Amino acid sequence: MSLEKIEAIKLSATNDKMPQIGFGTWKIPKEVCKEVVFQAIKAGYRLFDCAPSYENEVEVGQGIKKAIDQGIVTRSELFITTKLFSTHHRKEHVKLGIERSLRDLGLEYLDLYLIHSPVALKHVSFEERYPPTLYYDLVEQKIIVDQVPLHETWAAMEQLVHSGLTRNIGISNINASLLMDLLSYAKIKPSVLQIELHPYLTRKKLVSFAKSKGIAITAYSSFGDTSYHSMGMVDKSSGFVPLLENKTILDIANNYSVTAAQVLLRWAVQQNIAVIPKSTNAERISLNMQVYNFVLSNEEMKSIDDLNKDVRFVDPDFYIECCPFYAN
Repeated sequence: MSLEKIEAIKLSATNDKMPQIGFGTWKIPKEVCKEVVFQAIKAGYRLFDCAPSYENEVEVGQGIKKAIDQGIVTRSELFITTKLFSTHHRKEHVKLGIERSLRDLGLEYLDLYLIHSPVALKHVSFEERYPPTLYYDLVEQKIIVDQVPLHETWAAMEQLVHSGLTRNIGISNINASLLMDLLSYAKIKPSVLQIELHPYLTRKKLVSFAKSKGIAITAYSSFGDTSYHSMGMVDKSSGFVPLLENKTILDIANNYSVTAAQVLLRWAVQQNIAVIPKSTNAERISLNMQVYNFVLSNEEMKSIDDLNKDVRFVDPDFYIECCPFYAN
């Protein structure tokens, strides 16, 4: 695999450079995760997006260590992101959350630590269950929402920066009104907003607002519905066309002799939005980085924008009863 040069986004809080193209680790099986991460580093990926709920942080860390031990990369060349899970939102639990991730990843600090979701859930200790799940009670499969205000969690996140455990902090899966609230009291404003974003959910106003406040955007699920069919989270009843099979995307891909996935990633990075595609296939790992050798025209960008249907595949209301976070 050829080593591709990836452009970067400068973060306003620290001037750190976050690569535009990172490597997502959600749904990478433990048994292959170490080698996949190692191969991704060899291919040129430097940003890795992790989370305790992905249940593979130990293996991600092993892949990172292997690459560092072999002299392929240094720690300072990497940009490692992970997230605070919803069961650790109370101020006394926030530091415990990052310390556990650092231990599992084998790192002394993070480049970016995100609040994974603004929805706080009742705390479950590491001794009782880890990696975390949404359930407070596994037997009854009971989910309990905890009444933790975001300002409490954010103040504890800021302390992580002061203590050197993370260089940057940010937020994920948040809407504009709650982001406005956070900015009203944040002493350290979020460096990054990570959200579901793809041509079926373009979120132009939220992206524009965040950028106007100096907050960088990371898009997840850049390929739309791909990862969600097996989870029963895609409504196919009304003639739904998978994003990777959309004619507009395929026609543009054919025009440049690239894949549909590359078009989707190019559409995002051309808006200065970071992406974190995931794959365990060596060819696709390499191809997903190759989005700088073609430029979409204004007309092509607009034709992709016009695919917006405001269709989201990640909604707390799907898996947390009585939590209609995005309800109008």
